[in-house]
Amino acid sequence: MSLLHNLSKQISANAKYDIPSGIVVFVVALPLCLGIALASKAPLFAGIIAGIVGGLVVALLSGSPLSVSGPAAGLTVIVLNAITEVGYNAFLVGVLIAGSVQIILGFIKAGSISLLFPSSVIRGMLAAIGIILILKQIPHAIGYDVDYEGDLSFEQFDKENTFSELLRAYQSLNKGAIIISVLSLLVMVFWNKITKGFLKSIPAPLIVVVIGSLLNILFVEKIPTLALSKEHLVLIPEIKGLDSLKELLIFPDFGEVTNFKVWKIGLTLAVVASIETLLSIEAVDKLDPLKRHTPTNRELKAQGVGNILSGIMGGLPMTAVIVRGTANVSAGARSKLSSFYHGLFLLLCVIFFHEILNRIPLAALAAILLVIGYKLTNIGLYKAIFKNGVEQFVPFISTILAIVVTDLLKGIIVGIIVAIVFILRRNLKLAYSCSMKEDEHTKVMRLDLAEEVSFLNKASIMTMLRNIPDYSKVIIDGSKAKYIDYDVIEILNDFKITAKTRGVDLQIENIKESYDIGYKNEK
Repeated sequence: MSLLHNLSKQISANAKYDIPSGIVVFVVALPLCLGIALASKAPLFAGIIAGIVGGLVVALLSGSPLSVSGPAAGLTVIVLNAITEVGYNAFLVGVLIAGSVQIILGFIKAGSISLLFPSSVIRGMLAAIGIILILKQIPHAIGYDVDYEGDLSFEQFDKENTFSELLRAYQSLNKGAIIISVLSLLVMVFWNKITKGFLKSIPAPLIVVVIGSLLNILFVEKIPTLALSKEHLVLIPEIKGLDSLKELLIFPDFGEVTNFKVWKIGLTLAVVASIETLLSIEAVDKLDPLKRHTPTNRELKAQGVGNILSGIMGGLPMTAVIVRGTANVSAGARSKLSSFYHGLFLLLCVIFFHEILNRIPLAALAAILLVIGYKLTNIGLYKAIFKNGVEQFVPFISTILAIVVTDLLKGIIVGIIVAIVFILRRNLKLAYSCSMKEDEHTKVMRLDLAEEVSFLNKASIMTMLRNIPDYSKVIIDGSKAKYIDYDVIEILNDFKITAKTRGVDLQIENIKESYDIGYKNEK
């Protein structure tokens, strides 16, 4: 009873934060679920199903306080190709396989791979998402809604890219959309600054949606030249009762479970979805004001259960999604109930209020995402990373540029490679310390090996030994070394022979016998 009491107390304490945040995430997630389904050539309702399951199921099973799960743009190409290759019913079997594999990955603790993602790369990913949101939402803000909502890739399905889309958009300005987006931006920026009391507790994105919808209704009735047509509005499949809902649900063809192509699709989805989830979790954890840490293995299990349930009901595969998670953090969420509420709002509104939702202008939603994008990539972030030095700033910028001109996964790979190069470069410098001293009127070069001397230090040690002047005196001390790689030992052994031919007076001290391949703690 005390556990239930504490849980009830926690829910009520966070409700004033989580319910408004859930509304904001719902508003952001709705067009993204539809847009990703549209781009995947899947039924529109499949995206909604994934969003609902991500909120109602994954949120409760997950240990993440702030992440939000749903259909992800990063899976769009995989899903599109899979549906084209085997058909939608067989594809759903692949989704079930992907979910099962994710559960297995959780049990074998594969989530620990997230600890290998460098902080500079994760921050670069967040900043890149911010830039992409701004670039991708500008066309929607000015009424050019050709590309689907939620697209984060440089190369688009409409044969344009992020930059060429901007040029085309400026050739097709829609005055009604511009009026709505500008007014919406003003509300997003100033709402919390000019309101007090009860009004301040109403989320600005909700006000934006209401004002944008009412403004377009006014245009339709009073100023037809400014009215937005259906392609500029949210478009949800109409549900008329339980029978209509049953028609929208598609079920897996379990006869395809022996199809090799289906298994290949399932394994591909499992790997890519798991990586995207771990990246998103790491990113959202960094944004969490309370700096809580998500148990990654539990997250993989939760995602697996979510994908199995989504696949059974005909939904798209899902991941933890950065844009929705960022919107959740930005809206002030305190617990995972915010994500649960977003799923509940999706379910209720799709069933009972689809006519109202279909009046929401995409230009109003674009304004919300533009502000979220700016918060992710504000100038203060760049200044802070720059102060941390070149080793942090270069991987950070490399990740941003690579993600913006390719896609999320490719950009992350580039960022990690650049970060590894700097790690290797730093290791090369840390292999030893060098000092000079006088010994009976003779200059003695002393080289103290570091605690860890690996094969990565091989090149720098070899270069250093080659540059030692002939007929000099050298002491190589391994007293600090806890580990010396065999390759380095081999180099020292070779130098022992070379030193005699060059007239170098060499002393090797405190090299443990376990490293001995021809000399024993010589002094």
